[in-house]
Amino acid sequence: MCFRRIKIKLKNFLYFYFKPLNQSRPKMNIIQKYVQVFRQANAYSLYILFVMLVVYMLNQLDRYALSITSVETAQSLQYGDKSCLSLPGYPKEMSNLCKNLTQSACEQFVINGTNGTLEHLCKYDFNGQGIEYQILAGPAFILIFTFTGILISLFADKFQNRRVLILTSSLIWWSLMTILTGLTKSYWQLLLLRFGLGIGQAGCNPLATSLISEYFSLELRGAALGIYNWGIYTGYSMAFAIGNQILKHLNWRWVYILCGIPGMIVGPLLFLSVKEPKKEVIYEEAEPSSSLQIEEESNTQKLGKAAKEFLKPTLLLLCLAGSIRNAAGYVWGYNNNTYYKQMGQTADQISSFLGVIPLVFGIIGSFVGGFVSDRVAKKAQPWTRIWVLVLSQVILKNKNLNFYFNSFKIIAAPFVFCVLFFDPPYSYYFLIPSYIFGEMWVGVCLSVVVELVPEMLRTTGIGLYFFIISNIGGNMQTIVPSVQSAIKNAFNLSDLQAFRGALYIFFPGEYVIGSALFLLTLFVIKRDLKRFNEQDTNSSITNLLYDDYKKNSDDE
Repeated sequence: MCFRRIKIKLKNFLYFYFKPLNQSRPKMNIIQKYVQVFRQANAYSLYILFVMLVVYMLNQLDRYALSITSVETAQSLQYGDKSCLSLPGYPKEMSNLCKNLTQSACEQFVINGTNGTLEHLCKYDFNGQGIEYQILAGPAFILIFTFTGILISLFADKFQNRRVLILTSSLIWWSLMTILTGLTKSYWQLLLLRFGLGIGQAGCNPLATSLISEYFSLELRGAALGIYNWGIYTGYSMAFAIGNQILKHLNWRWVYILCGIPGMIVGPLLFLSVKEPKKEVIYEEAEPSSSLQIEEESNTQKLGKAAKEFLKPTLLLLCLAGSIRNAAGYVWGYNNNTYYKQMGQTADQISSFLGVIPLVFGIIGSFVGGFVSDRVAKKAQPWTRIWVLVLSQVILKNKNLNFYFNSFKIIAAPFVFCVLFFDPPYSYYFLIPSYIFGEMWVGVCLSVVVELVPEMLRTTGIGLYFFIISNIGGNMQTIVPSVQSAIKNAFNLSDLQAFRGALYIFFPGEYVIGSALFLLTLFVIKRDLKRFNEQDTNSSITNLLYDDYKKNSDDE
C-alpha cells in the first residue's frame, strides 16, 4: 500500500513538470522538450553560449588543478601535514596496513620482498592536507577572487561595451598564472600565484552570465544559464581525467603547464568572434534629468544600491542558502582526490570515475534544474521557481504543486552520506544520484538572482552574489583541519578516520542546512513582492520577477 502511494505521488510530480504545454499535441520526453526550447534561440546566441561554456570549463580546469596535485605539490615544496602513506606499486590490501601507523611505526614497518629481502611498504611524508593547503584552496584564492569580481562587475556595468575585452584579458591572465604555477620553487611563490589566479578568474562569472542574460530571453534564460554551468562539471571532470594521467606519466608541474595552454589559445578567439549585444536606448522626453542621473552614478553608488537589494529578506536568504550549499561543493571538490588516494585508489581508478561521473550526471542535474525552472516560471507564479531549489534537495508538502508528502524527505543528502560511508568503488556509484539531485540548484539559483536584481544593476548584482557565496562557501574549508584534529583527539581515531568524520560534517551536513534555508526563502519571497507592489512608483528600474508578479496581480 505504501509503495503504491509513493508511485502515485511520483507520477503526479513527473506529470506536473514534464507534461506538454498543449495537451492536444503528442507527449515529448525531456530531451525533445529541451531541443524544442533551444530552437527558439538564434545560431549566434547559441555560439555565444558555447564560447562562454568553454571559458567556464577552462576556469574550473585551472582552478582544480591544485586539488589533483595536492599530495605531489606538498611533497615537492615541503608544506602541510604529514601522515603514514603507502609506497606506490603495492596492492590495496597491503597499502591499507599503513593507514593507522604512527611516525615511528611507519618508518620501521617492513615486509618480505619477492627476492627474500626486507622492503619498506610505508613512508611518513606530506599528505596534501593541513592548514597550508586549505589556505591555498580557500582564502589565498577566494578573497582576492571575490573582491576583484566586485570591481570588475562595477567596471563592466559602467563600460558595458568593454565586457568582451575584459573577459578576454581575464582568461589570458589566469591561464598565464596557471602555467607559471608549474614553475614554482616554494610555497610562497605558489601562494602568490593563487592570488594571481583569483584576480584573473574573478571576471568570468559576472561577465559571462551578463552576456548570456542579454542574448537569451526570460523563457530561455534559466536553461541557458544551466548550460553555461555545465562548464563546472566539464572542467572539474577534465581536471581529474587529464590531471591524474599527466601525474602518472610526467609530474605535477606539467599538470599546470598543460592545463594553462588552452586558455592562451581560446582568449584571442573569444575577443575576435564574440560581439557585445546591441541595446536600444530610449530616452524619456519628460524626464531627461533622471536618465542622466542614472548614467552618471558612481561605482560606489551603484554598489550601494546593489547591496541594498541584497539586504531584502529574499535575496539575503537565497545567498545564505547558496553559500552553505556551495561550501559543501568546495570542501568535497578540494579534498576528494586526497581522500580517495588515502583510501588506496590509484590515479587510473580516480580518473576513470571522477573524470566521468561529475561530467555526465552533474550536467544532467544542472540541465533538469534549468529546464524545470523555466517550465515552472512559464506555468505558475514567479516565486515557484524557488521550489526547484527546495525539491532538488528535499521533497515536501505543497498544495500549489498538487504534490503531497507527509514529512520532509531529503533526496540528495542520503546519497552524499553514502559516498563517505562506503569504500570504493561503491563510494563512486553513490556520487551519481548525488549529482543528479544535488546539482539542480546551480542554474536555478543564479536565474532567480538575475531576475530579482534590477536590470541596471544586473552585472553588479551577479558579482555581489558570487562574492557572498564564494566568501562563505570557499573559506569554510579552512575549518576542516581544526575539526579533523578535534575529532581525532576526542575519539582517538586515525588520520583517515578523522578526515572522513570532518567530511561528514561539511559535505552531507551542509546539504541538509542549505535545503532548510532554501525552504525559508519560499516564505519571504511572496511577501517581498507584495510589499514592492504596494510601494510601486513610476521608477525606471524594476526587476523581472516583480514585473511578472504585477502582471499576475493585475490579471486577477
